[in-house]
Amino acid sequence: MKKDVVIIGAGPAGIFTALEMIKKGSDKSILIVEKGQPVEKRHCPKDKTKQCVNCKPYCHITTGFSGAGAFSDGKLSLCYEVGGDLPTLIGENVAQETINYTDGIYLEFGADTHIEGISNSQEVKEIRMRAIQAGLKLVDCPIRHMGTEKAQSIYYAIEQYLLNNGVEIIFGYECYDIILEDGACKGVHLKNSKGEQMTIEADSTVIATGRRGAEWLEKICAEYDIAHQPGTVDIGVRVEVRNEIIEKVNEVLYESKLIGYPGPFKNKVRTFCQNPGGFVSQENYDNDLAVVNGHSYKDLKSNNTNLAILVSHNFSYPFNQPIEYARKVGELTNMLGAGHIMVQRFGDILDGKRTWEKELSQSNVKPTLPDAVAGDITAAMPYRAMMNIINFIKAMDHVVPGFASTETLLYSPELKFYSNRVKMDKDFNTNVKGLHCLGDSSGWTRGLMMASVMGVLMGRKLV
Repeated sequence: MKKDVVIIGAGPAGIFTALEMIKKGSDKSILIVEKGQPVEKRHCPKDKTKQCVNCKPYCHITTGFSGAGAFSDGKLSLCYEVGGDLPTLIGENVAQETINYTDGIYLEFGADTHIEGISNSQEVKEIRMRAIQAGLKLVDCPIRHMGTEKAQSIYYAIEQYLLNNGVEIIFGYECYDIILEDGACKGVHLKNSKGEQMTIEADSTVIATGRRGAEWLEKICAEYDIAHQPGTVDIGVRVEVRNEIIEKVNEVLYESKLIGYPGPFKNKVRTFCQNPGGFVSQENYDNDLAVVNGHSYKDLKSNNTNLAILVSHNFSYPFNQPIEYARKVGELTNMLGAGHIMVQRFGDILDGKRTWEKELSQSNVKPTLPDAVAGDITAAMPYRAMMNIINFIKAMDHVVPGFASTETLLYSPELKFYSNRVKMDKDFNTNVKGLHCLGDSSGWTRGLMMASVMGVLMGRKLV
């Protein structure tokens, strides 16, 4: 098959590349390749089984049209300061202007017009003051919350728009190799779960495989000398508290984006993906690695709020495989939890003891991930990361009194695989002619909006 443009991955970066090309009137032939299913066929059986059944050949939460992030919560960060390092490549003004433009597209396809976290009230000033006193930085960022169920309908509308405008989408196939001739990328090799293969020749190849494809892309970069460098990998926990504890922050900011550098190690620690009234969830990767995440619906609400606390790790010499390091941490945690997500009360961590199911049943905070296994996450979490998390939670307690209570729940492992950073110019050209890398797998973005922005800019270059 011969196409002008082939896009590997139907997450936000890949979707918006094709969408912008169509909107700009391109007559080029476009093919999107997606390992998973169309958005309307993405259904997690856990809704009925109440426990993860480890779907094969892929997890419906992490794989399929609209990608992993869109299926978890659907939050759009509307400030260039949030969502990765893309602004350092393209410039802050271009990043913010494109965010505003991309946000308009989401509105066009049905996103809620309401924006969270835009108040500059006395309550925000008080939260910021307490953060400063605790040695933390509060990052102001307006949030457009689509919600898990609403995001699915929005991306379904985008999916149908692309199909109706001539974009071809192949589902059920993954890219296992690229075609490299005379220093240029000429296309890709594909295969499905049955082993059936297909070759696509293309003038331009866009790899946008998301976090779940970061490890594969790292191997491709190493094999074909695609310029890249080890970046940052985030290792942490998903924290869950009662809504009453964090109610004021939820009302005023919706999502509290806090950054700190707690002692004794001074690593960067940050909050991420806060879900008021949300639910803790599980995601499974191809190697059977189970990781924790969180989401929140527009209508269905729980009694709890969950958020991630992530510790940034950088490796360069002599070890330079941060994704592998994080994966090993996750595998060890999974082993201790017999293949399940582990959960532990914060007070038990401080007391140096594991958490038991009986103690969970007696607590005010009831886990929203019903098949999480009570245990001891400190037996698998590296000491440096664990100390950073503990001290950050103690600092958070000054901002949100009660956050560091005995009953606060910590789920593990929460891992973010976007560490491999592909070296590119501002037009997203790699050192291999005809090859471009976008989104979280490229190492430049973190989250829905910034990945979508990268797609928009790529689409404009390919018109």
